[in-house]
Amino acid sequence: MGRIVVEVMPKPEILDPQGKAIGTSLERMGLTGFSAVRQGKLFHLSVDGDVTEEALATAREAATSLLSNPVIEDVVSVRAADDQVDDR
Repeated sequence: MGRIVVEVMPKPEILDPQGKAIGTSLERMGLTGFSAVRQGKLFHLSVDGDVTEEALATAREAATSLLSNPVIEDVVSVRAADDQVDDR
């Protein structure tokens, strides 16, 4: 079974209150060195068999029509998952 990973992030000009809250919390916890935090969305789409160009094209369509809000978000990437990484 193959997997496709879709990454969606708020557009740069859109305020990200969740990212801001995470950044503030990191500082309070003593985890410093980060200049900014942006929070996005990550989707894992499972497909029967291998990930094909057709499956990626369908995933791109899903990403732009359902998984993201094109007014405030950008689809950053649509790619086959790297099976070497355990990203449950």
